[in-house]
Amino acid sequence: MNSTSLRVGVVGLGANTRARHVPGLLRCPHVKVVAVCNRRPESTAAAARDFQIEKTFERWQELVDHPEIDAVVVGTWPYLHSAVTTAALDAGKHVLCEARMAMNVAEAEQMLAAARRNPQLVSQLVPSPLGLGVNRTVKRLIAAGYLGRLREAVVVSTNDSLADAATPLHWRQVRELSGINMLTLGIVQETLRRWTAEPIRVQAQVAAFTPQRLDSATGVLRPVGTPDSVQVLATLADGVSAIYHVSGVTRFGPGAQIHLYGSEGTLKIELAPQERILGGRTGESELREIVVPPEEAGGWNVEADFVASIRDGHPVEFTTFVDGVRYMTFTEAVARSATSGTAVALPVTPENTTT
Repeated sequence: MNSTSLRVGVVGLGANTRARHVPGLLRCPHVKVVAVCNRRPESTAAAARDFQIEKTFERWQELVDHPEIDAVVVGTWPYLHSAVTTAALDAGKHVLCEARMAMNVAEAEQMLAAARRNPQLVSQLVPSPLGLGVNRTVKRLIAAGYLGRLREAVVVSTNDSLADAATPLHWRQVRELSGINMLTLGIVQETLRRWTAEPIRVQAQVAAFTPQRLDSATGVLRPVGTPDSVQVLATLADGVSAIYHVSGVTRFGPGAQIHLYGSEGTLKIELAPQERILGGRTGESELREIVVPPEEAGGWNVEADFVASIRDGHPVEFTTFVDGVRYMTFTEAVARSATSGTAVALPVTPENTTT
């Protein structure tokens, strides 16, 4: 690769890669998407046709080994993230891997080890999109003492996507494809961690209100492999108490929000369906909207950041493999706690990983 040419191959050019990653890469100067490999040959051919991609492969191993590819986008479901990422890095390719990072902590650690074996390469995860627009302003307010000492955090991420028992099985509910990842738990934890300390203890419960759903591909009822609802009590490293409510069965729920309650003030960060900060401090009568200054406003710039990191050595901010291992560790601890009915201390170890 030289300073004017970056050749990208895509393993798993599905919905999110079509909507975000390939268009984002093609907007970058002197970047070409030159190769693709999907699960099925007909899907590979369709992606190549739609984006004028010249090289197609039946096996992802052939794509990551190809000498005319500089970087690999891993857009598959989590069951392949670790294998493709590790092979691509060891083949000398930069990697942008779709979230969630892996099936479990053990696989996430394997990916991090591969990144550390190849420090000259860029290893980046697609970040949680939540909070990107308000991130700099929230960080500034916290650093300036707006909250005083943080005491409590409340994390809510609710929707009704699974409320109807007749809704077909989604691939994210198939444990063999998605692993321990459940609903938006990892996404909201990644977002919270941008503003708070690490969790060190969790106590969790989960529920699958619809234990079987129709697999639309086969017409057969299949067991649901992930919960419809997750509740977590957590303690963060600085003694902060945290509560999480993540659900796909909440009709008319509040959407996605993070509340930070401190000794001197409160920040209520609305994340979806739109981003907004509300704040109030001791002596004020109510929460008021805090406007994000134009110079602090963030947004989706993932693909351009990936290219800049490769070309200019720009450090990865959203999201490093270390960050990914952190949210995978949290998710695994939640899964273990829900299974055992007991509190689980972090970090969990990959040797005892949940499968």
